[in-house]
Amino acid sequence: MKARVKWIDGVAMLGESGSGHGVVMDGPPELGGRNVGVRPMEMLLLGMGGCTQFDVLLILRKGRQQVTDCVVELEAERAEQDPKVFTRIHAHFIVTGRGLDPKRVEQAIRLSAEKYCSASIMLGATAAVTHDFEIREAP
Repeated sequence: MKARVKWIDGVAMLGESGSGHGVVMDGPPELGGRNVGVRPMEMLLLGMGGCTQFDVLLILRKGRQQVTDCVVELEAERAEQDPKVFTRIHAHFIVTGRGLDPKRVEQAIRLSAEKYCSASIMLGATAAVTHDFEIREAP
């Protein structure tokens, strides 16, 4: 896997993934940014959310669960001193579908957290990573 980050201006930068996608990152105005993109640490949190949601959806689809929507709401705390690593991350899954089995949803989230999601397992080396979920019935 490769990536490239090019400085644009101030503290804004353009991240380019090896698969050819780009994202703008920036810092807050008080640190020289113009607030034109996500913060790099926010990108890390978003990456974890995307990684775990990918796993959960794949597992549920393989289990023939009829998922119509899935949202992962992430909340994180960081250390007060440098390096300001994540110390706590909580992922709340809102899974919508038809006749979803709560045990299968719970199992999918557990498998992602303990076995498949590289991002959450890696971040779990410094942060207490927790998960919960709610199921909503699709209309």
